Amino acid sequence: MLRIPAVLFLLCCWLGHGGCALADVRLAPGIASLSLASEVAILEDPGGRLSLADVQARGKQFVPSKLPADAAINFGYSSSAWWLRFTIEADPAAPRDWLLEVAFPTLDSVDYFGPGGEHLSAGDLRPFAERPLLHRNFVFPVHLSGTGDSTVWLRIASEGTLTVPLRLWRPESFWQKSLIGYALLSVYFGMLLALALYNLLLWLALRDNTYITYVMFAVSMGVGQLSLSGLGNQFLWPDWPAWGNMAYSTGFAATGLFGALFTRGFLDTRHSVPRLDGAVIGLAGLFALCMVAPLIAPYRLAAILTSLTGVAFSLVAMLAGIRCWRTDQPGARTFLLAWTILLLGVAIVGLRNLDLLPTTFFSFYAIQIGSALEMLLLSFALADRINTLRREKDAAQGEALATKQQLVGALQRSEASLERRVARRTAELEAANARLRENERQLQSLAHNDTLTGLANRLLFDARLQQSMQHARRSHGKLAVLVVDLDRFKAINDGYGQAIGDEVLRSMADRLRATVREVDTVARLGDDQFAIALSGIGDAADAERMAEKITTNLGEPLRVLNVPLEVAASVGVAMFSGGDLSPSELLRRADQAMHAAKDAGGGCCRMSAA
Repeated sequence: MLRIPAVLFLLCCWLGHGGCALADVRLAPGIASLSLASEVAILEDPGGRLSLADVQARGKQFVPSKLPADAAINFGYSSSAWWLRFTIEADPAAPRDWLLEVAFPTLDSVDYFGPGGEHLSAGDLRPFAERPLLHRNFVFPVHLSGTGDSTVWLRIASEGTLTVPLRLWRPESFWQKSLIGYALLSVYFGMLLALALYNLLLWLALRDNTYITYVMFAVSMGVGQLSLSGLGNQFLWPDWPAWGNMAYSTGFAATGLFGALFTRGFLDTRHSVPRLDGAVIGLAGLFALCMVAPLIAPYRLAAILTSLTGVAFSLVAMLAGIRCWRTDQPGARTFLLAWTILLLGVAIVGLRNLDLLPTTFFSFYAIQIGSALEMLLLSFALADRINTLRREKDAAQGEALATKQQLVGALQRSEASLERRVARRTAELEAANARLRENERQLQSLAHNDTLTGLANRLLFDARLQQSMQHARRSHGKLAVLVVDLDRFKAINDGYGQAIGDEVLRSMADRLRATVREVDTVARLGDDQFAIALSGIGDAADAERMAEKITTNLGEPLRVLNVPLEVAASVGVAMFSGGDLSPSELLRRADQAMHAAKDAGGGCCRMSAA
């Protein structure tokens, strides 16, 4: 499903093609730069194995982009390699030397094939010194032939979002523009550094953790922006491409984590909006997971999860700011305005990364614009918060003095009032503790159960399988592991939509629960695959009968939202009767048996040979 934006992009290109020939890039003497989005032809290489000769032989399969002239090509999150081709027709009086800029520094691999047979490579997976030109973006020298047309080929591949802004430059114009760009970025990062140092000084003076979380938020934002702008690869980690590749996703995930903690501390969501506090904590946990995800999962998955979590947190933080503003919480109004601008920029970039918004100057630099405005506004919010707290402190001291004078003549009444307040506060604390216990229970449930079907998740299944195997060893008993994979589910999900697909998964989960015993564990491993641990099983024949019963029950006709559907299941069975077999090996054997059932046509079960 991750390739859907790219497929839609190619479909739009094909529909807009209408059989028209692609126009050449025409260069005249007075042209200083030229955007190439509208003149580029595109070919998808799903396997990433095509060579230049292969794509040259498939020239008729290229489709024009049909994008506006100043747009940027965006394939979203795609696992394919993409070939771009454009032909340059230069006026005889036009210069022969140009520069081709690919202005998206987080691309993993960019291969340039020039009209003279040149082959140059760049990307954030390579050391910075290997770039053809030492620039924060990927820049390639283009040498045009003396006569005739010149064709340029590009191969682009990346685990992150595949945005490809292309522009052809006269060298002198490019370097002049680059100086301005470097200067503006210097101002931006100077503001970011100043804000971080300012809040660090406030934290040292006030020891309020809200300020140190904002310092970490600003530092994390700086890491992400340094990667996004290419300055980090050029100046801070030029010889560390592995980190340069991760810095974009990890930096913005850390920005989200510390932004969530800052929001929670500044707005005191635990007390001001307790219903949203759990969402803020949960999203902070997701951001923390996104930070380390590139180390344990595919980078593309981490980048997509970061983008989706950023969009979700934008909505939650804005809602929390609105609630606090309505209750006249100190600094909430300015905070809401500042945070809304920043999170709007984050949401725009997240939607652009998912190819749900077009790539324009505003959507490309939305985070920089939003964060710069947020810096200025949030400084006022922090100052307003300090002044408000100071006024409240002075008012509290005056009230305490007046109360002390009144206590001389009303000690008994004050004691009774104090007792009532203590009782009320105790009740409030007990209620807050009850809410915290409920939140803890809900978080524990989310950690061990699949949110869609209510079944055990992989974590809980592994723990119970380990316990069942230990018990089987001690009691010399047997257990069976079944891996169940739904047949034809992808066709249902793609044909009828995710809502129907989710209902099918819930129905299949209910049928599995009804088929097995209460002592057995049913879990959803992911997508349309389930696993069952049958404890205290008699022998392989019993397990096989249970597997056949499951295939029969799951194969019963199904009606979801008035749509008649037919679903079948392939079941693999693996037996355990003691020994040193590990849970993962037992599950692997069941999975192999399931694939054997798939190969047999599906809708059946197979026993593991081992």
